[in-house]
Amino acid sequence: MNPLGLTSIPSVSSEGLVPVGKRTSLRSYLSSLWERRYFIVAESRAKVSGSTRKNILGYAWLFINPLLSVLAFWFIFGFILQSARGIENFLGYLVIGVFFFGYTGKSMTGGTGAIRGGASMIKGFQFPRAALPISVVVRNFLDFIPSLAVMAVVLAVLPPAEVLTWRIILVVPIVVLQTMFNVGLACFLARVGHKFPDTSNLMAIISRFWLYGSGVFFSIEQRLADHPVLLAAMQFNPMHAFLTLTRDSLLYGVASPTWMWVSAVLWSCGLLVVGFLFFWRGEENYGRL
Repeated sequence: MNPLGLTSIPSVSSEGLVPVGKRTSLRSYLSSLWERRYFIVAESRAKVSGSTRKNILGYAWLFINPLLSVLAFWFIFGFILQSARGIENFLGYLVIGVFFFGYTGKSMTGGTGAIRGGASMIKGFQFPRAALPISVVVRNFLDFIPSLAVMAVVLAVLPPAEVLTWRIILVVPIVVLQTMFNVGLACFLARVGHKFPDTSNLMAIISRFWLYGSGVFFSIEQRLADHPVLLAAMQFNPMHAFLTLTRDSLLYGVASPTWMWVSAVLWSCGLLVVGFLFFWRGEENYGRL
């Protein structure tokens, strides 16, 4: 109370407060994103369970879907088109290609629509918008884990049986590098998809071209041996690097070329930094939907 009997109004510091939707410093943005890591994981897990809750078989579809995909691709490419010629253990080759490419392909298409898909959250809450494309990658990673289990069973049970070597542990850094790549890709495409909504309609076509150009169903080295320039361009494809590194480490137990490891690291780290910064620069625009 002041001498006149009036209640004084307490002062409130404005330090740390920013206008809603304003882009903060990169350091503050990263700190805020890290503080919401548990929410990102919880939201991703909820969407994984929500996508299977209405099905009779529920979570079983996380295992059945990849198996059916492999069966369909084996019938078309291995049996009808005979693309298995010259490829040792074509079934294992195909399994790794389908599962690992599917992880990135889903992150790409999901990331493109992440901002528009999270429009209600953007309008209702203040949070770093990068949580939306990152959540897409986390959700696809959780879907990818059952695929890895199915892949391990297929490679162990179906002939020809492979002799596992110490190189199997290299699959862990490969998955880490691919996840980094997926986060950068999802962030980059999330901003593009927000600015150009029609991009979402093109993703299915682009993903299909990328699928066929990554050596998922056939050996690029064999099919393009007579076209060295085109072969070099195809080998620059980051997905080709991820698939080859995984097949060499898990399926064949041989050392991959050093340049391929370097390519995978550069693609993963480079796109993660470029994609995230590109997304962060557009932070102020994502509320305008």
